[in-house]
Formats: sequence, C-alpha cells, structure tokens
Amino acid sequence: MIEFSSQEKEILVDKLKGYFENELSQDIGQFDAEFLLEFFSKEIGIYHYNKGLKDAQEVFKSRVESVTDAIYELEFPTEFSGK
Repeated sequence: MIEFSSQEKEILVDKLKGYFENELSQDIGQFDAEFLLEFFSKEIGIYHYNKGLKDAQEVFKSRVESVTDAIYELEFPTEFSGK
C-alpha cells in the first residue's frame, strides 16, 4: 500500500472532500474521506504506481540508448572497432 505523510494525507483528504462537494454535491466527513483515501491507495493506487514505474523504465531505457549511441559516435575507427 502507498503510504503518505500526515501532511500529504491531510491534503489528499481535503481534495476528496472537495471533489465530493463540488462534483457530486455530497458532503462527506473526515472519517469517510480518510477511509476512501485508504481504499484508493490500497486497491487502485498500486496500478498507478506500477504504471509510473514502467513509464520511468522506458524513459531511462531511452536515455541509456541515447548515451550509448553518443559514445559510439565518439569512438575513433581502429582495426578493432570495425569502423
């Protein structure tokens, strides 16, 4: 489960309460908002987290390939390099 600091949790709970009030015209209490945040963190948050990791891996892989290409371009031809 994704863990948040007290300050982060407070901000997220306020966002949930605001969403319910503004978009659904429902007033949910502090306890309900905290319970909902815990549910989303435990049951849905992991999918977002894993997707973020995969996206980061792709960016990293792309950057490594770019650096590898740049290093290859710096190489001087010799009888060992095949250039």
